[in-house]
Amino acid sequence: MAVLNFQVPEYVDRLARKVQALSKSKDASTRVLIGVSGIPGSGKSTVGAAIATRLNELEGTNNEFAVCIPMDGYHLSRAQLAAMPDPATAIHRRGAAFTFDAEAFYRLVQSLREPLTADSPTVYAPSFDHATKDPVDDDIPISQKSRVVIFEGLYLSLNREPWSLAAALLDESWFIEVDREIARTRLAKRHVASGIVPDIAAAEHRIDSTDFLNADDIMQNRLPIQELLPGN
Repeated sequence: MAVLNFQVPEYVDRLARKVQALSKSKDASTRVLIGVSGIPGSGKSTVGAAIATRLNELEGTNNEFAVCIPMDGYHLSRAQLAAMPDPATAIHRRGAAFTFDAEAFYRLVQSLREPLTADSPTVYAPSFDHATKDPVDDDIPISQKSRVVIFEGLYLSLNREPWSLAAALLDESWFIEVDREIARTRLAKRHVASGIVPDIAAAEHRIDSTDFLNADDIMQNRLPIQELLPGN
């Protein structure tokens, strides 16, 4: 199986051209919606951003034809987690499926499935502020000119409502397959660098008690996919 290396333009190009062809096969009033999922540390953000960038290059647009929407913007806020019946567990397990506003994500996908017309408004998605560690509402614009939307996130192929309802509206679901030890190394470095934990030992504990529990849920409850991307 080929190595997923986004320093290799040919790999990105293949995926981008597949989406470009799918877009050209559709009516101009219909967006192409692609979901890229995978376990924590699999490289979802890298994949989504690289493909959107390449699509805009192919179309000669100024970042308008394709846009990448991270699912991170649908994290519940720290205040919402603190208001849950077991706030300590909710805060520790942040990143689990129940700590996201899945209904709001589903509504976004539904809105992007509406036909495009001359009067179609700009749709806005939330982003995630890593400094404040909370979502930022209506921060990512999806304009009338955006014919391709690439979503990236943990639960885009999860066989549980409302995630599965959102997945049913996508044109294709892709999944990044990665060796767990590679994902572990990436996550440990990321957790320390972002200040989530003070050191590698604490990062390892978080991975085992949160990230890999989420990974088990993702792998055990995955919907059928159209592209399996090697991520190691």
